Formats: sequence, structure tokens, C-alpha cells
Amino acid sequence: MIQAFLQRFARWLDRPFFPWKRLVIGFSLADFALGNWLLFRQYRVLSKASVPKALENQVDKSTFDKSQEYGRAKAKFGFVSSIFNEVKSYVILYLDAYPRIWAFTGLLLARYAPARFSGEITQSLVFVFLFSFIDLIVGLPFSYYHSFVLEEKFGFNKMTVKLWVTDMIKSQALTIAFGVPIGSAFLSIIKRTGQSFFYYLWLFMLVVQVSAITIYPILIVPLFNKLTPLKPGPLKESVEALASKLKFPLTELQVIDGSKRSSHSNAYFTGLPWKKKIVIYDTLLEKSSDKEVTAVLAHELGHWKMGHTTKLLAISQLHLFYIFSLFSVFINNNSLYESFGFHNERPVLIGFLLFNNILAPTDEMLKLLMNILTRRMEYEADDFAVQQGYTAELGASLIKLQIQNLSSMDADWLYSSFHHSHPILTERLKAMNWSADQKVKDKTDGEKADKSLDNQTPLVAADREL
Repeated sequence: MIQAFLQRFARWLDRPFFPWKRLVIGFSLADFALGNWLLFRQYRVLSKASVPKALENQVDKSTFDKSQEYGRAKAKFGFVSSIFNEVKSYVILYLDAYPRIWAFTGLLLARYAPARFSGEITQSLVFVFLFSFIDLIVGLPFSYYHSFVLEEKFGFNKMTVKLWVTDMIKSQALTIAFGVPIGSAFLSIIKRTGQSFFYYLWLFMLVVQVSAITIYPILIVPLFNKLTPLKPGPLKESVEALASKLKFPLTELQVIDGSKRSSHSNAYFTGLPWKKKIVIYDTLLEKSSDKEVTAVLAHELGHWKMGHTTKLLAISQLHLFYIFSLFSVFINNNSLYESFGFHNERPVLIGFLLFNNILAPTDEMLKLLMNILTRRMEYEADDFAVQQGYTAELGASLIKLQIQNLSSMDADWLYSSFHHSHPILTERLKAMNWSADQKVKDKTDGEKADKSLDNQTPLVAADREL
């Protein structure tokens, strides 16, 4: 029934001379206009000179001013990047870059590749890697500026140029190593299963996602970072006690050397349902007390306890099924291919790329809906940590993360709705019923910090928005 409806819809959409290219360019311009209007609204908030009332006792004026300056610098960078990307997209579409590069890859294979590597699937893979490589080269100045100018200026960048280049090489190697088999299987499934391909493609991608969740912490992370067991001590005992209390299947507790790239902090858990690993960034340990780190992990384990990760995985699967089933409507759309310069060929990969351009307007609405959902989950995870008795510590950690990341202290409500998956700091503190008359203290205060916690006086700050 679903398949019959999709086929009728496909026939209705395949209209000769339909202006698909103009439609896609129009969608792109509309998205560009919306994004920069929202950025302008946020920039006005970032130009304010006074600390939000809820943070007056926690954030001094100089820190607030630096945070605002950092926010404005990122906004300007985002604006310039968006202009560049919009011009690049327009050039690609207007100059028919897709058919030109597709024809070039065909010539490359015909001239240099053995006969057994000829065919649409091989050409599609070469097309993707060549297109991605060109995109990478063109975007290098922005990547360099972001790490070695913008982040360097505000003291966050810890990378060397050598590490930056090494990371890119490793990323490209991994893209080829995993992209070739996955891409080949993706295209083969579509070719071999006819109009019902979206069912099989959806099941295949489910297997890929579950496999990635398993493989990523074991094979990928160690290629970029060093993981070491958390040393025995009060923190390890505290985390293990919390995990035991919640019946969290903790098998490993590790520290990752995030400081070699950035001073931002994080903590996360990963693994199979019956075998989990908790990873803590060394920068978080450096800036936070043991009780604050435990509070951060209580928040993260709240996500696990309430099944947030599983729910998000299920939503992503529904979204994939929707995308693949809708793609079946466009896969043989002659007018779509012809609008973009493909008059004699109908490569499946090209069809998928063009289809995604048409689908782009729904991305903003999906992002908005997902942000509403994830914000709710963040409130629930905060509340979970509060129920475990970590109100003071979690509030202090959130403030620390805000200060040391120089995260924006306030946000335009509409910009935040589209761009922030987490509520802003003042919203989270209010939801937790957290308040403090004294300024949050730093870990360097040592014993004074621990005593202030015992007396329910919140502590310092850490390094990333949870």
C-alpha cells in the first residue's frame, strides 16, 4: 500500500521542464536568509554590556565582557562562513558541477582503472571522494582560521599545525576505509532490490549505526586520543558507587587527553547495553572538584536511566525510513536529473544528492523539533541529578562550564530555539531551583571548596556546557 502510493506520487512529480534547479536555489537562499536573520538577532544579545541578573553574583564584568566578545567573534565567523558556503553552493549548481565532475570521474576510470572496476558504483565512490576532497581543500582556510586564529585568541586551541594536519589525514583515511564498503553496499541494495529498496536500505543502515556505536570507542577514538584508566581515589569510588546505585553496567572508567586539542571539557558514556564505559576529559578533572565531576556524571547517567539515548536512536531510525521511502519517489525522476545537466544518465548517487537538496527546507523544522525534544531531555537529566542529591554541585558545574568555555550568558529566544540543543544556563538553574548568594569558588581553593559544598554553598566552574 505504501509502495503503491509512493509510485503514484513519483509519476505525478516527474513533470517535463519542471524548474527543479531554481527551486533548490530558492530553498538555499531562503535558508541562508533565515540563518543570518537569526544570527543578527543573537548578535544584538551578544552586544549587551550588562551581566544577566541571575548571574550577577557568579560572573564578574571582565569575564562577561570576554564571553560576549568571544560570542561576537564566533558570530562574525559564522556569517562569513555562511556567505562563502552559499556562494559555493550556487556556483556548484549554476555551473553544473555535478555532471562535470561525474563525467571527469568516468574519464579517469576509463583511462586508468582496470576493467573490473568500471561501472556506476565505482564511479559513484570516486565521485564522492573527489568531490569531498575538493570541498576539504576549499574549506582549509576556514578550518585553519577557526582553530589557529579564533580559538587561539581566546585561549582554547591546544593543537599544533602538525596535529591538525595529522587529524585531517586520519579522517580522510577512515572515510575511505569505511566509506568504500558502506557506500558500495548502499548502492548495491538500491540496484538489486527494485522499488522496495527503502525497506532493505533502512535495515542496512540500522546495522551500520549499531555497529558504529560498538566500533567507535574501541577502534576510532584511540586513533585520535589517548585513553588511560582513572586512578584509584575518591573520585573513582564516588563514580563507581553512583553507577552501582543506579545499576549502570559500568565496566571501564577512563580519562581522555582532550587537552591536547582544546581546553573545552566533556564527559560521556558509550558501549553496548550490557557493557558501558565512562570517559572523562582530563580538562574536566583539572577544573572541577571530585563531587562536581560526579554531579556531571549523574546528569549523564540520568540520560541513560530515562532511556534518552534509545529514544533518540529510535527517532533517527524513523527519520531514516522517512528519507529513504521519500527518496524512492525521486530516484527515477527524469525532470530532476535533466534540470541539473544529467540528460543521458541517471546515477543513483546523484539522485540522492539532488533529493537531499530538495529536502533541505525540512531540515530547519526538524532541527527545531529535535531541539525542543533534547531540551526537555536535558531538563529531565538535570532533575535526575538533583534527585540524587547533587543540586549544589551540578549548579556549580554548569556555571563553571559556562565561565571557562566563555559560553554565551544569554541568548535570543528564537536563535536559541533553532541552534541550541540545551537550555541556556539561567533557564537550567531556575528549573533546578538553584541559587547562591556567594560566588562559586574555584577548585584551587582546595579544602575550602569541599567545606563550602558540605554547607550547601555552591562551588566553582568547569569547562563545557553539559
